[in-house]
Formats: sequence, structure tokens, C-alpha cells
Amino acid sequence: MPNAIQDQEIAMLRSELEMLMKEREALLRVAGYAAGFIAELDSFDVPRGAMQAAELLAECVNGLTEETLQDALSAVQAHSVA
Repeated sequence: MPNAIQDQEIAMLRSELEMLMKEREALLRVAGYAAGFIAELDSFDVPRGAMQAAELLAECVNGLTEETLQDALSAVQAHSVA
């Protein structure tokens, strides 16, 4: 009986981990595309009402660690190639 409970717990943890990994991949793609979008923006062409949103997005992307940003850009490149 204890083995059955352990096996069930392991299966639940494995399922949760897989879900978190898929969510991380999706978030990395969002961050990667956001970084690309910000890099392409010309601040003179951004409408005044959108400038604050663009600045907030830029702050969030700039707040990422170097490793996470690299992972995000890689995720976008891999997704674009596929």
C-alpha cells in the first residue's frame, strides 16, 4: 500500500513538473518576443498613450537575468524556426 501511495505522489509531481515546464516555455516565448518588440521600437514613432506601456514592458524585460533573457531569445528563435 505505501508503494502505491508513493507511486501516485510521484506521478502527480511529475505531472505538475511537466505543466510548469510547458508554462515556463510559453513565458520564455512571451519574454523573447517582448524583447524583440522593444528592440525594434522607435521611440519617436510610439504614440504617447502607448509610451508608458512600452516603458513598463522594457523595464520588465530589462529586469530579467542574463540567463533568462538568453533562454527567452533562444525560445523565440527555436519557435520561429519550427
